[in-house]
Formats: sequence, C-alpha cells, structure tokens
Amino acid sequence: MSDAEIMKIDPSRAAALVSQVKTVRSRIAHAAHDRDVRLVAVSKLKPANDILALARQAEPPQLHFGENYAQELAQKAELLPRDIRWHFIGGLQSGHCKNLAKIPNLWCVSSVDTEKKAQLLDRHRGELIAASSSSSDPPPAKLNIHVQVNTSGESSKSGCAPGAATLALCRAVEAAPSLHLLGLMTIGDIGRSLAAAPAASPDEGAAEPENEDFRLLRQQRDEVASALGRPLELSMGMSADFEAALAAGSDEVRVGSTIFGSRPPRPEAKIKE
Repeated sequence: MSDAEIMKIDPSRAAALVSQVKTVRSRIAHAAHDRDVRLVAVSKLKPANDILALARQAEPPQLHFGENYAQELAQKAELLPRDIRWHFIGGLQSGHCKNLAKIPNLWCVSSVDTEKKAQLLDRHRGELIAASSSSSDPPPAKLNIHVQVNTSGESSKSGCAPGAATLALCRAVEAAPSLHLLGLMTIGDIGRSLAAAPAASPDEGAAEPENEDFRLLRQQRDEVASALGRPLELSMGMSADFEAALAAGSDEVRVGSTIFGSRPPRPEAKIKE
C-alpha cells in the first residue's frame, strides 16, 4: 500500500480546501472572461495531505501544484501520486537542477534565469528520459520551462533582464532537446501589484491601473514569440493580484494563501500530517 493510499485526509479540511479552490476558479473565470487559464495551487509549507485532498476531491481534480523549495518538492513527489503536475516556482540554484530534473512528474520549472541552469536541467532531464527507455512505463516528458524576467529591476528579485538577455535565454531553452519553452514569468514589484489589484468599491466607469510589470512581460513575450515564430504564454499573478494579471492577459496564475490559508514558519512545517 502506497503512502498516498494510507495518508489521512481530514473531511472538514478537505471540504474547506475544495470550497476555496472552487471560489478561486470562479474568480479566474470571471476575470479571464472564460479564457483557458492554468491555476497552480501554491502548496509550499503545507502538508501533502492537503494536496492529496484537492487532487482527489476537487471537481475537476486540482493537479497543478507549485513549490518554492526543491527538497520539499522532492519529498512530496515521493509521497504523492504520479498524476500530480509539479511546478518549481522558487529561486532556482544550479545545485538544485539535477534533483529537480529527475522528478518524473515535475511539469514545469518557472524560474529559469540563466543559460547555465537551462543547460543543467536539459542534461539531467535527458538522462532521465534515456534511462526510462527500457521501462514499460511511459517515458517522462520534456520539461516545460518559464524564463523568469526581472521586470521591476529590483536587485532582490531573480530573473534575467528584459530585452536582448531574455531573447538569448529563450533561444537557448528552445534549442535544448529535453526542454520545452512554455513562456515567460515574472513576480514583479509588490507595490505595483497592490496598486493594480481591483478596488473594493471602484468608481463607476473608472479603469483599473495596469501593473507596469505585467505590461512589460506581455511586451517581452510578444517580442520573443515573434522572433521564435510561435505562441508563448504568460505566467504572472499571485493571491494578491491574480485578477489584475488575468486582465493583462496571463495564462497561468499561482495562488497559495487564498486556497490554503496562512503558512506556518518553515521550521514548523510538516511534509505529512
């Protein structure tokens, strides 16, 4: 019997999580005018039990989950079913690339900001794919990649610089045989996010201000897509600003606390309840 099969799911907690995901999905549909948008439930510092509850009890199942810490993602991936689609959304370090790329159901790395890291992910994903060729299981897919762009120019933020650096990195990912360039991602400046969040009682007919980071990422995406000759997606927007991000054209939002509630301090977090 697998760990997932014996993992406890508290009925009241599961019901609350399912309700919160349903509410977020409704808000996404409204803000995106029913465009197809990917919801990544950010489960960092939350137990695997919560993830399993949403994967098995939400309708449709919530399968895309985002983690900020490489070791935590790896531990949860060992515990939970393979149909979970993991997203690594934290600051990517070169030393994480090997272990991350070899998680079979790692669906996307959303924070690639240097060619070196892209090359490491490509090499180790390629090794995983090659090693699975003798197995009866389906081979792992190419690893989806978001190139992270530092749209706000903050030194505290990861991401490559807009312009030539972004295009060069996207070209490198595009050329990597075991990677698939999915699009561009930004986190942006929190002040701009809050300023662009929908007002509680907006003036009738007044337009909401557009987040400068969202506008710049959209411009970068359009330029790279034109250079590469194919569509690319935008990943931007979190709990505080996902509706503004959707209004700006985001194809993916990363929502954590609005679904899971406040997080415990990292030393107190449990992988499994």
